[in-house]
Amino acid sequence: MISGELDFMNTLVHIEANASLESFRKFIIVSTCRSFIPESYLHDYEVFPEREEGPGEIYIEAADKVTLKKIREMTFVNVREILGIIYSSKSGNTQLKWRQTRRRSGKVYGDASSNALVNLVESGVLTQEWVDNYLKSAKTGGNDNATVANEKIV
Repeated sequence: MISGELDFMNTLVHIEANASLESFRKFIIVSTCRSFIPESYLHDYEVFPEREEGPGEIYIEAADKVTLKKIREMTFVNVREILGIIYSSKSGNTQLKWRQTRRRSGKVYGDASSNALVNLVESGVLTQEWVDNYLKSAKTGGNDNATVANEKIV
């Protein structure tokens, strides 16, 4: 591994990108409960995982929310008219918010660890091109994350 790559592994990346509600939902599931979410919840776009306050809080701000089931530390809720989502990793390294801009579209902003970056790409919140451009910018010493972030188009 190159020393620059080691430095990147310990760096938080500032994220500011447009993202669909579904891609951010998928990010939360991939990051927290992929191994135990019931199959019916996985395919129901109105079901989201939440986690109590403290390390790893996940909170869904919605006009209508009904608790379905608690599995391990996750509470699965059925929600309608989502206004925002707050996501914090258990390690505390990743802090992201999704805010609605139009119906099921919104903007993700905050800081993400390298682990979270992988999950953001896997879920479709960020593109691999976004990450490649960020890495290229970081290697050349450019810290113009705003320029890189604005390249993300949903």
